[in-house]
Amino acid sequence: MAFLVTTQEEMTALGWDELDVILITGDAYVDHPSFGTAVIGRVLEAEGYRVGVIAQPDLSSDADLLRLGRPRLFFGISSGNMDSMVNHYTAQRKVRNNDAYSPDGEIGRRPNRATIIYTNHVKRLFKDVTVVLGGIEASLRRVAHYDFWQDKVRASVLADSKADIIVYGMGERANVEIARALEAGKCASELQDIRGTVVFAAPDDDGSQGVMLPSNVESIDKLTFHKGTQLFWQHHLTDVLYQINGGRLIKHNPPAETLSPAELERIYALPYERKPHPSYEGKIIPAFEQIKGSITSHRGCYGGCNFCTIAAHQGRRISSRSKASILAEANTLAKLHKGKKLTITDVGGPTANMYGSYCKLDWPDSCKRRSCLYPSICPNLQYDQERHLDLLQEVEQVPGVGNVFVASGLRHDMAVACSAYIQALASKYAGGRLKLAPEHSEPEVLNKMGKPPIDSYLSFTEQFFHYCKRAGLKRQVIPYLIIGHPGADLNSAMEMRKWLIKHRIRVEQVQEFTPTPMTISTSMYYTGLDFETGKPIHVPKPSEVRKQKEIIMWHKKRS
Repeated sequence: MAFLVTTQEEMTALGWDELDVILITGDAYVDHPSFGTAVIGRVLEAEGYRVGVIAQPDLSSDADLLRLGRPRLFFGISSGNMDSMVNHYTAQRKVRNNDAYSPDGEIGRRPNRATIIYTNHVKRLFKDVTVVLGGIEASLRRVAHYDFWQDKVRASVLADSKADIIVYGMGERANVEIARALEAGKCASELQDIRGTVVFAAPDDDGSQGVMLPSNVESIDKLTFHKGTQLFWQHHLTDVLYQINGGRLIKHNPPAETLSPAELERIYALPYERKPHPSYEGKIIPAFEQIKGSITSHRGCYGGCNFCTIAAHQGRRISSRSKASILAEANTLAKLHKGKKLTITDVGGPTANMYGSYCKLDWPDSCKRRSCLYPSICPNLQYDQERHLDLLQEVEQVPGVGNVFVASGLRHDMAVACSAYIQALASKYAGGRLKLAPEHSEPEVLNKMGKPPIDSYLSFTEQFFHYCKRAGLKRQVIPYLIIGHPGADLNSAMEMRKWLIKHRIRVEQVQEFTPTPMTISTSMYYTGLDFETGKPIHVPKPSEVRKQKEIIMWHKKRS
């Protein structure tokens, strides 16, 4: 195994005078399957392409961007594992004091709106080169969207950056298709129909064969934005969408087909080094430290929370790896681990206990539900919690593995169906603190969030603490709560405070709602309109959000 090349010297050592694809990322280069650049790089490498990585280029000069030369096929550009603006700023628009994806958490290693800035520099230095955008920032800014940090509607990042193609969602298949097409002699403008991509429409395509969304200029009007968001969510899975952005027509193809379990297993079996690049020797990448002992068991999430970006990025279909694939990865981690037995810090995905679940109807295109869980669990959903439990128990038996924990999200409204699963979490797999996300206590706010009633949380915690007591263990359940969400006001904050006091819960922190691009909650924030009914709803101002926080955290002294 070896890292993907990062310098001209490494290319020379391999006898290469040119790379096929160069990936530019706003993150440090960590060769691990939790980092998107590493995954796309390894997938392309496995297809026979020569791939290089430029991580966090210093833009004070052109040297970093020039060091690997011009790629034969394309530059792939990503802001990294997070939207650069979310990475840089808090919900109060204050600059964060650390960056988990940079060496030693140092801030300032990537620009704001990194996708646009990197593309502008590349297009300036390499005339007519093909640029493919990917990652969460490009994915969630692929159509006209509300930008919280500028408090305005911005055009698609495709139009803003002048890139050639956006690959949205999980981009392995689309990137390979693009590479093959370019290698076959096609130009980027000819790649009109690849699923999971957004492109500038061909000159002879007027959009009449698809669904036309309101333009970025029209979407400044709040009622139009509301209707356009509804139109997007009604049609984006099945239809070709069109939208005028910056005076040009863009074409939004339906999402890429979900990877099969076998395809997913091949990706996670690729020869990752599973550590940061040696150039960071002596420095810590905080995000890597958090996930280095974790295993991804599946992709996708059908929770459909209105404030969450996963549905627009990974999709709701679950693709689960086989036990054999996951156990093989656990074996690899155990062999790499030196010293005492390895602790597997997480076996999960966006939502851990969705592992192995499926729709009896295979999530048909005719289904218009955004969530399989809200307002109630769909009768077609098959979600045997013991499949995840069996997996955890088998990982625990891998030689060299000590403890196994679940650190990724859990849906308590699913888990309450299986007391054996809750008992196992209480006795073994939750560790000292189990984190759950009821998000709020009040029905009218939970309705706007697309979250289940608080009763399911109480039912879960009652069972959980029962099994803890029976085992003679002291555990904590830490509830994640959101304040400032559209529909939440001071009255609902007071009611949540009463609920917390009644149940003897003192939260140490709460999350302030951040309107991230393309979510349904962000549409409600910008428009002040309920997404389902179109009726006006309350949207808290920043000063009120601070008051909500004081109400919820009444026990904390004001600084």
